[in-house]
Amino acid sequence: MAEQNCLVANDWICGEYLRSRSHELTDAVVQHIWITAISVVIGLLVAFPLALLARRGRHFAGPVLGLTTVLYTVPSLAMFSLLLPLFGLSAALVVTGLVLYSLTILVRNILAGLEAVPQEAREAAKGMGYGPARLLWEVELPLALPALMAGLRIATVSTVALTTVGSLVGKGGLGNLIEDALPSFFKAQVLTASVLCVLLAVVADLLLLGVQRLLTPWTRISGRPAPAAKAG
Repeated sequence: MAEQNCLVANDWICGEYLRSRSHELTDAVVQHIWITAISVVIGLLVAFPLALLARRGRHFAGPVLGLTTVLYTVPSLAMFSLLLPLFGLSAALVVTGLVLYSLTILVRNILAGLEAVPQEAREAAKGMGYGPARLLWEVELPLALPALMAGLRIATVSTVALTTVGSLVGKGGLGNLIEDALPSFFKAQVLTASVLCVLLAVVADLLLLGVQRLLTPWTRISGRPAPAAKAG
């Protein structure tokens, strides 16, 4: 009875809310995850060729980095309003906006990773007969992975947060629950949706960190102290 009364009392923590709205919460989490995942994947696919273009020289780097930076500074409400005539009130509107926001982080980190590849590694690969494409995929990209993954983690966590803004068009995942609860100040719903959003960001970051450690084992090996030499 006390747990049921927490809904009537409008408590912040309410077990009855979790039980009675579990289906609604699940649907919101699933929508939040797929919008975030699609946005980050598309953002990565767009950012990679832009980073390759930017590293060709300053005459390309300036416009590419400048454009992605300008896009990131556009307020979300203005961004969605500009995209509204093209996509209408759809999930594509939210995904496109999130992709544009992710570009400045992804492009800069991919570019930084590629530029940090030692010139000696490039020269050695060329001496072994590696062409430009093979050099990129087998030498430069693996060595650039730490910076690339760092950017991917930042972009993912940022996208998890920005997805809530999609509630403006009814496609905001957990943001929809927060927006619906604010007019009546439904405390349990506001807190639960907010906590779930934070948990999604933390879990996504930890998963990507695990992937990064699997893909870059040399970063752990190089960080270990050298064994002490044995006395003769």
